[in-house]
Amino acid sequence: MTAKRCILIGAPVDSGKRRTGCLMGPDSYRTAGLAEALSDLGHIVEDLGNLSPAEHAPEPNDTHLHQPNRTIGWTNRLIRAAEQAMPRGLPIFLGGDHALALGSVAGVTNHAARVGRPQFVLWLDAHSDYHTPETSASGNLHGTPLGYVTGRGGFAGFPVITNPVKQRNICILGLRSVDRAEREALQQTKIRFHDMRQIDETGIAKPLQAFLDTVAKENGMLHVSLDVDFLDPSIAPAVGTTVPGGATIREGHLVMEMICDSGLMTSMDLVELNPFLDERGRTAQLMVDLAASALGRRVFDRPTRSFS
Repeated sequence: MTAKRCILIGAPVDSGKRRTGCLMGPDSYRTAGLAEALSDLGHIVEDLGNLSPAEHAPEPNDTHLHQPNRTIGWTNRLIRAAEQAMPRGLPIFLGGDHALALGSVAGVTNHAARVGRPQFVLWLDAHSDYHTPETSASGNLHGTPLGYVTGRGGFAGFPVITNPVKQRNICILGLRSVDRAEREALQQTKIRFHDMRQIDETGIAKPLQAFLDTVAKENGMLHVSLDVDFLDPSIAPAVGTTVPGGATIREGHLVMEMICDSGLMTSMDLVELNPFLDERGRTAQLMVDLAASALGRRVFDRPTRSFS
């Protein structure tokens, strides 16, 4: 593929849920050799280091939400970081929990609006993350990014979404844990969503290719948000939201190679890696390998891994 400027943006967001550990994610990707893997593929790699949240108010005592103001601070910071990085290359946001996508997706969508192109989002996740702060029973804001960027209400104090992502421009692959309220809300939308039963029955390539064809037809910009729990926990244990029955290594690489073949990806999230829960770095390494597949590594180029 054509060489790109890959801009690594560390976002050690750990405020989106109560189980801590995702703040170690960005440095784990670096230790697993992300920059080296992308450089070996011929890309220019620029690492901006780790961000910190923008200034924010103290946390309130009268809410069921977990650290909403810190998450607002992160959202402000990441929107600006995404807007600044997009004209210069392909930003890869190293998480950090999935609350980082509140900012990364909003920011890249603002850029798309400025250049007059539609924004599309491929959400690779066991969860739909379509809650709002008002509908979330857990109060964990890592379950709200798609609700936020599509313009749902209830996000008081967060930056106002001036360029919502169109529902029909979102595709979720890998669903297998969606609560009733979220499911009912999702079914009223035009979002494309595919659970693991459908993937088992028809394969993962068919719905993905249909989505990529739409992105290409509309000259869209494509943000890929890859959550560790898209993958089965037997191969990717380093996540606090494990749901059995996820994508296999082969399915994961197929998705990434199809994204690479399309040439459509313009930004990416790698999220929910909790190194504290990993086994000798195997999840971090797998996520790096998947990112490399999305950016040009072919099946016969994959290195042999040894964890002994």
